[in-house]
Amino acid sequence: MNIFVANLDYSVASEDLQATFEQFGEVTSAKVIMDRDTGRSKGFGFVEMANDDEGYEAINALNESEIEGRTIVVKKARPREERGGGGGGNRFNRGGGGGGFNRDRGGYNNRRY
Repeated sequence: MNIFVANLDYSVASEDLQATFEQFGEVTSAKVIMDRDTGRSKGFGFVEMANDDEGYEAINALNESEIEGRTIVVKKARPREERGGGGGGNRFNRGGGGGGFNRDRGGYNNRRY
């Protein structure tokens, strides 16, 4: 079972997350998500537990509990395709267009000087 853990203090490491969840059963992986630019925690992570029953027990026990002075949110992670939000598309195409120099139209932004 994949478990989402949010509102983590920035000092919480993946090892801390693993140790917290191991109280409830076998943890196959635990990862605090880090910002690739700053190297700092984003304040959330994921824990993978081998047994679903143990996973649900951990969710029930740890949701709204406190770690490092912060009340955490713990719930079953949703698969990527179920997540809300819109759009998507090509991240490199920012839309817009227009403007710029156009010789046929008389210069910048279609103005004639």
